[in-house]
Amino acid sequence: METQQIVVGVTFAIYIVAMLGIGVYAYFKTKNLDDYLIGGRNMNFFVTALSACASDMSGWLIMGLPGAVFLGGLSEIWIGVALLLGIILNWQFVAKPLRVQSEELEAITISEYFEKRFKDKTRLLRLITAIVILVFFFIYTISGLVAGGKLFNSVFNVDYTTAVVISGMAVVIYTSVGGFIAVSWTDMVQGLLMLVALVAVPIFAISGLDDSVSFVQALEAKNNALSFFTNMKGEAVTTIALISTFGWGLGYFGMPHILTRFMAIDSADSIKKAKRTAIIWSAFSLGAAILVGLSGIVAIQGDLMNFDSERVFINLIQMFFHPIPASICLAAILAAIMSTADSQLLVCTSVITEDIYRTFFKRDATEKELVNIGRVAVVVIAALAMVFALDENSKVMGLVSYAWAGFGAAFGPAMILSLYWKKMTGWGAFAGIMVGAVTVVVWKNISGGIFDVYEIIPAFILSTLSIWLISKMTQKSLAEA
Repeated sequence: METQQIVVGVTFAIYIVAMLGIGVYAYFKTKNLDDYLIGGRNMNFFVTALSACASDMSGWLIMGLPGAVFLGGLSEIWIGVALLLGIILNWQFVAKPLRVQSEELEAITISEYFEKRFKDKTRLLRLITAIVILVFFFIYTISGLVAGGKLFNSVFNVDYTTAVVISGMAVVIYTSVGGFIAVSWTDMVQGLLMLVALVAVPIFAISGLDDSVSFVQALEAKNNALSFFTNMKGEAVTTIALISTFGWGLGYFGMPHILTRFMAIDSADSIKKAKRTAIIWSAFSLGAAILVGLSGIVAIQGDLMNFDSERVFINLIQMFFHPIPASICLAAILAAIMSTADSQLLVCTSVITEDIYRTFFKRDATEKELVNIGRVAVVVIAALAMVFALDENSKVMGLVSYAWAGFGAAFGPAMILSLYWKKMTGWGAFAGIMVGAVTVVVWKNISGGIFDVYEIIPAFILSTLSIWLISKMTQKSLAEA
């Protein structure tokens, strides 16, 4: 085990140095705020697709989703189905029109897009958008650092607190130095590494089983592991649970870090190729993550219900891989964590620099000043997130689901309707964002009966209704966009 730790440590070091190298390269390519926040709208289709996928499929894809399948069996497959459907619809209906309209409006952040789309002179729309992004991305960033802490703690047996700091510092350095260009290129590399590792782990785990027992037969011997509608505890999947699962797909329409990728691609004509690439990557990755969870059910012995399910990927690597390939697969977890955390930090930076500092405090701020403010913001936000990530009992999946619901409900309806409904007004957008975000927070803290449905469902519906109602009421008093 000591030899493997050394090999993994060297691999991690090489990997992190490589990511930092990309950050330094991007530093010299970053000339202004547009470059720092959206790469000068010059990202090719492959980088856009892979960086969007990697920034979306964070540590929860490698740790959270396999962990859910490990505990629930194939009854958890519906999460993957819902997410893939959401990815397809988002690329199909949001990517191209957002790329076109954001360029026409010369908007480089989601907040700026909404403000210019609705000609909001009050700045309230921009302010509420910025606040919602900061609140929910802060929660999202915490989830990434928790995943990083569990990774280093499991592999190197280092103190969990130290592990959180190590994983956080690596992301902070290259994100603050290289901005969007560094984030996009590192995310592309990390996306490829994640896919390779996700496919390799179940293959090695399944091939390592007793030859006399097939993988399917081994699963059939486990309680309800292959049932789509009954979990491993023998409990039937309820209608509310199934509806909640498909609610995950709604989240994509409001994810700022994914929407920003759509805005940054080099041309609207590149969207089609990027969409195809993203769908293929996502389908293989989600399918492989589900197989990881099923492999763990068969391979890991003992009391599964008391096992930390979010460490199943790590355990399988340690059980079936030699040190060198193991180190590469474990680096994929680091890649998953870093690829999302860097995007979260960068979007928060764009909010602080463009939507708050320049908009409300210093309109004549220079490009260099704003970039420097952004770099400081990355460090400050990451440091605060590290403090909240120190709770070792935090669950990656739980934190992600909360932030996912917040973004999906607050921005999803507003984004879709802003692209397709010309009579939507700024006050309608403001109401939709507010109602969506508040409903998520309130619903999350109520349990029992209908309140057990995933909070994104009621929040998305109420946000949509609010936009429609308030827009109808204010169409005559506001200029239509």
